[in-house]
Amino acid sequence: MRLEAPLMSFGGTVIDNYGVTREFPSLSMVTGLLANALGWDRSEAAAHGRLQDRIRMGVTQDRVGERLEDYQTVDLGQSFLVGTGWTTRGEVAERGGASSEGTHIRFRSYLCDASYTVALRLEPADESPTVEELLAALHEPARPLFIGRKPCLPSGPIGLDVVEVSDLGAALASAPREVHGDAAKVLGQWTDGEGEGRAVRLTDERDWANQIHVGQRIVREGWIPLGGKP
Repeated sequence: MRLEAPLMSFGGTVIDNYGVTREFPSLSMVTGLLANALGWDRSEAAAHGRLQDRIRMGVTQDRVGERLEDYQTVDLGQSFLVGTGWTTRGEVAERGGASSEGTHIRFRSYLCDASYTVALRLEPADESPTVEELLAALHEPARPLFIGRKPCLPSGPIGLDVVEVSDLGAALASAPREVHGDAAKVLGQWTDGEGEGRAVRLTDERDWANQIHVGQRIVREGWIPLGGKP
């Protein structure tokens, strides 16, 4: 997969009205992206959770880009805003409760002109959806795709190819990409057990029934030589 866009956001821990972005895409974000391509509804918590559990993921930061913090204010209760929001399913997004009353101020962080390569493996491989089915959904998604937030539209196709390699590190090292200058290696992060590297603890899995981030998992982080492996 290729995640590339003028703006993208890998949602991190939100504190008050500050929505930060992670350095790498989270496991839950990639799960949601694939589920959106398949046409799943967010209420299908069990299907989302099962897909998330099956994903083994590696990512490389091919183009770092720049960080942008957007200062946003909006009064969602104004009459001209009623009925003007739409979901990716083509339905009016209804608002209600305290979130639609008064002026709201918030900060949202984005990555500008960044590019990432994502390699996925599913366990078990023969359970549906398979990687082939996911690639087909990315090529012809059931709904419009975005990278992190709805304004973050990809600048090109997200799905690349299905390959047979020894592990995720080999897939990342051999993937076609554009890098800065004559860079011989790229910074990567991958599922523990898919290559050596520095251990990092992440909370990037989602409880899809309650719509909150939960748990901890260990990933490995390090440099991947292009044409090699971690």
